[in-house]
Amino acid sequence: MLENHAKLMQFFSSTDEIVGRKKLQKMIYILKKCEVPFEERYQFHFYGPYSEELTLRIEEMCNLGFISEEREEKKNYYQYRYEITESGREFLNHYEMDLPPLHDHIREMNGRSSRFLELVSTMLFFEDLPREEITEKVYAVKSTQNYTEEDIQDGWEFIEKLRGIH
Repeated sequence: MLENHAKLMQFFSSTDEIVGRKKLQKMIYILKKCEVPFEERYQFHFYGPYSEELTLRIEEMCNLGFISEEREEKKNYYQYRYEITESGREFLNHYEMDLPPLHDHIREMNGRSSRFLELVSTMLFFEDLPREEITEKVYAVKSTQNYTEEDIQDGWEFIEKLRGIH
């Protein structure tokens, strides 16, 4: 059980902070699709791939004091910031993890918007389809996002770049 928590802790230890619940969900999903062995199950949801398991694990780690969750009030919504705590780092020191280095992947994803990561994760969710069908799916299920051909091309280049990072 704690192995999955430790993997997430390793993720958080590889970055200063993650801003946004949606961004956190998409980052873990994208890493999973890049062969990082996260085990949370995802299903397609309003904002693309979503994992209830991930939400519950994050909540547990916050309750244990391993991850801090800061809630900021914005104009018409709340934004959440996550970072590993000192207790979380101590926990991680006692756990052997065999994960690939995550720093470069996380840096690349953190430099992108949640909207873009929603696009990329949606593309990856349908990756078993031919590219043209993936584009049609994106336009159909994400019509309110108004993604352009350039956005989708940027998404493919981003996926190739991430999959090339070792």
